[in-house]
Amino acid sequence: MAVQEGLLYTEDHEWVKVDGDTATVGITDHAQEQLGELVFVELPPVGKEFAAHKEIAVVESSKAAGDVYCPVAGKVTEVNEELGTKPERINEDCYGAGWICKLTIADKKSLDNLMDAQQYQEYLKTL
Repeated sequence: MAVQEGLLYTEDHEWVKVDGDTATVGITDHAQEQLGELVFVELPPVGKEFAAHKEIAVVESSKAAGDVYCPVAGKVTEVNEELGTKPERINEDCYGAGWICKLTIADKKSLDNLMDAQQYQEYLKTL
């Protein structure tokens, strides 16, 4: 199970890549592995604001559906439109081409509540 350095992680298995005031959000390798092959992704609307820990997207596989929670408060500025026709991108490259959306971060202090790669790997051992 891959955990990528340089990202921040939630206990709900979302990842965040921070670049200035922009956060790119996706689900972790652990999450996509647990769900199995994804068949549908419900993306958030561009322009909508989300509080941290609120449902921002839904991913569905033949086995289950799972909510994706917003790791940090922010406003959606971009979504990965390709996932509409190719949801399997998340399975193939969850930390790259399988990103879900980008947000303008509303409160950078909320990043303090996230785990770095090493902390997330330790967390996974407790599951």
